[in-house]
Amino acid sequence: MTTSKNARELGNELDLKLDAQGLFTVVTVDVDTHQVLMVAFMNREALSKTMETGKATYWSRSRNKFWVKGEESGHVQQVQEILVDCDQDALVLKVRQQGVACHNGYRSCFYRRVLPTANGGGKALEFIAKPEIDPKAVYRH
Repeated sequence: MTTSKNARELGNELDLKLDAQGLFTVVTVDVDTHQVLMVAFMNREALSKTMETGKATYWSRSRNKFWVKGEESGHVQQVQEILVDCDQDALVLKVRQQGVACHNGYRSCFYRRVLPTANGGGKALEFIAKPEIDPKAVYRH
């Protein structure tokens, strides 16, 4: 479905704007703490599967296939609410996260803060969280 910009931005019908690969960005947030857990991609079918099952289902660009968060690790994301941005090219999933969201063992994929370096040229990263699990014990990669 293609609608005018005004209808897409102010109307009440979902009309997602997809990128050249047929994808859109999804920001996943903990419904209770509001912590940003991860950023991933979906296509229309992944969104349909998510809405049908209540489990976050994404499109893996690197593996070129669907993946249900937690299908391997057991760290499932139960979707509580889905929000769309003003021009319908991104979604926010509000989820109840079981276990951790990050494949590196952290609760959130955002476990480092960017700091300016003394000379102002490069950037340094500061860890702001500790891993909660050993990813080797959970993932097969």
